[in-house]
Amino acid sequence: QVQFVESGGGLVQPGGSLRLSCVCSGSIFIIGTMGWYRQAPGNQLELVAGITSGGSPYYLDSVKGRFTISRDNAKNTVYLQMDSLKPEDAAVYFCNAPTSRGPEFRSWGQGTQVTVSS
Repeated sequence: QVQFVESGGGLVQPGGSLRLSCVCSGSIFIIGTMGWYRQAPGNQLELVAGITSGGSPYYLDSVKGRFTISRDNAKNTVYLQMDSLKPEDAAVYFCNAPTSRGPEFRSWGQGTQVTVSS
């Protein structure tokens, strides 16, 4: 079973930056499209950004121009560079493999907490 280990979260002031990392126990080259999700208290899980096997990214409208997703297939790692953070970006961030049916894998990592506050 594929496992994910997310890291890089923390407390940052509005306007600040964080870089999240997700290490996958399996080959992300084989998995294909990878993505970052987030869930804030009381909110549903939402897909924030995805990146195809060919490296094409896509984003939730509210993070376009502020977040950048990337991948390193050799390291089985997916990154999320988050700039100009806003309080509404605060959530637990997870990675998984997005498909048209939803996340590919039922197993989730522990996530990484992002808190945006002054």
